[in-house]
Amino acid sequence: MIRGKGLILLAGAQLLAGTWFGPTCLAANAAHARVAAAHATRIRMSADEPGLRSTSALVIDETHSSVLYSRNAGVAAPIASITKLLTALVVADAQLPLDEPIQLTQEDRSLHKGAYSRLAIGTTLSRGDLIHLALMSSENRAAHALGRSYPGGVAVFVQAMNAKARALGMVSSHFVDPAGLSSENVASPEDLAKLVIAASHDPTIRQFSTDRSYAVPIGRHRIEFRNTNSLVGNPTWDIVVQKTGYISEAGKCLVMQAVIDDRTVVMVLLNSYGRYTRVADAVRIRRWVEAKLNERGAHALARKA
Repeated sequence: MIRGKGLILLAGAQLLAGTWFGPTCLAANAAHARVAAAHATRIRMSADEPGLRSTSALVIDETHSSVLYSRNAGVAAPIASITKLLTALVVADAQLPLDEPIQLTQEDRSLHKGAYSRLAIGTTLSRGDLIHLALMSSENRAAHALGRSYPGGVAVFVQAMNAKARALGMVSSHFVDPAGLSSENVASPEDLAKLVIAASHDPTIRQFSTDRSYAVPIGRHRIEFRNTNSLVGNPTWDIVVQKTGYISEAGKCLVMQAVIDDRTVVMVLLNSYGRYTRVADAVRIRRWVEAKLNERGAHALARKA
């Protein structure tokens, strides 16, 4: 039996696909339902663990509604820029035009320690470009500008973020800013698995979060931005949606939905140690899942022989 704590009721009923051209139409019961069948189905494998170095982790076989691995999955912690997935969903729900130009202002300049942006104050980009850079390159000013340009401004946007989280059943979460620079933006791995599943149903979020690079006009030049997740450029990975995050209080974080051996797998990794550890943990999970599935297949064949 796999060791791990915090088995959750996760991954099952269909979340309706939110698009940028219509309402997300995500009823609360539907948001809870997809995250309901896995709790009773815990896959029996060998006692080996994937050897992760993340403080909190959750791995779900969404295809078969099963929790594969769980560590501190019910414990809320700072999530840094993983927040931007929720920011994108809230913008999608509002059906705001993607081609509307938005100028970055002094309000978008963060005073949080470690805040960084390649977007100069005064730059004007479309809302679609801001979403793209927020998801792919984790641009903080882009994310804040999305909240600032929301009807009612940042305060109303944050209220919408928390309302969306509640609708998705993210019971341990709380948000205070759209970029994730505040350590008060917290959620558990169980919450984030629900967020990843919801985001995976939006084709624009899928595309923007997994693009390898994207260039936007800044001044007289086109400046290229790259994905913060090196795995999206690896042809051996089939990543559906992803987001990275980092602030000192959160450590290195990574959430992904990927296809592994024809199974849709959701990974949540929080507070990984070291610069590359979150990516290394994702690779460990993939190899571990593949090995265990191959082991089960071999046992099944042996029983038939």
